[in-house]
Amino acid sequence: MGNTFQDQLLKAGLVNKKQTTRANREKYLKHKHNKKNKQNNTSALSDKVRAEQVAEAERNRELNRQRSEKKRQQEQNAQIKQLIEKNRLKLESHGEPYYFTEQNKINRIYVSEEMAEQLSRGQLAVVELDNNFEVIPAKTASLIAERDRKRLVVFHMK
Repeated sequence: MGNTFQDQLLKAGLVNKKQTTRANREKYLKHKHNKKNKQNNTSALSDKVRAEQVAEAERNRELNRQRSEKKRQQEQNAQIKQLIEKNRLKLESHGEPYYFTEQNKINRIYVSEEMAEQLSRGQLAVVELDNNFEVIPAKTASLIAERDRKRLVVFHMK
């Protein structure tokens, strides 16, 4: 085997043993330092990747929560609409006017005398469906109130 460059310099007398030992030591420390920095860089990089993954997972959870909330709201609105359509009572075109307020506006619907009395006693309720007012029984109004209280326009609970 051939001599290393360091051995050749020693034989030529250009460097002494102390200088070669110091050079070897510096080379070793430099290699060790580079290896440590490389590990720190990869761990810092993996920490950054992990943080991004956690942030992405959090965003996904929030989007899923919003989607499920929107879906729940749509289902609830469909249930309310179905309850109203199924249980609404027929209004009279020329009955007795029943006045009520909605958002600081006075509205009226025409109902029979019996329905007007039942509305005032809380046996019937007025709800809004597609910009029209409908009269429904109190039992149905209670079911709607459980789902969305804002949908009730007039309901005199006992």
